[in-house]
Amino acid sequence: MSWFFFILFAALAVGSAIAMISHKNPVYSAVFLIITFFAVAGCYYLLQAPFLGIVQIIVYAGAIMVLFLFVIMLLNLRDAVRLPLHGSYQVAFAALFAAILLLQLVLFIITAVPTFHSNVGHEAVLGEVEPLGLLLFTKYIYAFEIASLVLLVAIIGAVVLGRKKLPKEI
Repeated sequence: MSWFFFILFAALAVGSAIAMISHKNPVYSAVFLIITFFAVAGCYYLLQAPFLGIVQIIVYAGAIMVLFLFVIMLLNLRDAVRLPLHGSYQVAFAALFAAILLLQLVLFIITAVPTFHSNVGHEAVLGEVEPLGLLLFTKYIYAFEIASLVLLVAIIGAVVLGRKKLPKEI
């Protein structure tokens, strides 16, 4: 029964992601992105990783989406000029790229299915807080520090770009 709900959440995530990228109104696209985040959080919960599901809801569906909606409303993107596709080569390239991605997805599913059922009986501990913290601060400490430096640079860049320039005195 849990596989049914997992497939339901996965289909909801994929469907809302497709609706997000295909909708012309950016506000509706942001709403579909929120639905995608909640569906992914449901998948995390069903994979016995409730901590990741809660973090997904709090960080992405909460904070990041408030930021996205604020920027959309601030920029007033409804009146933006939409550029038309020039020539059929862009559509052909996009279709070829989508076909390659679909082929890779099918090949991944075909090769991953036999190993997928071999770990069903094991206890899922990666979604809990303690093993996640131990991995983050032991094995992946360099990645954690690099991510913190990238966030620091992003914050400094936002402050520099957002501050008002003082007029130069002659």
